Amino acid sequence: MYANLASRPSFNPASGENANSALQGMRETAAAGAQILSVQSRDLLKGQKAVEIQHNGAVYRLQSTKLGKLILTK
Repeated sequence: MYANLASRPSFNPASGENANSALQGMRETAAAGAQILSVQSRDLLKGQKAVEIQHNGAVYRLQSTKLGKLILTK
């Protein structure tokens, strides 16, 4: 999975954090014998309102609403 922030942050050498470090918050959990990745939305959004996700050659937009819900659009 590749997450691309709507407004790309620059690399922070002090913390080693960049746009791909949203994936650092991922953890694997087992459900019905399958591996499922669990990612906190705050780790993907990194304080932004929206994030672009590239999937199978298409770009999707994941955005947080004022009511705290998530909307995924193509």
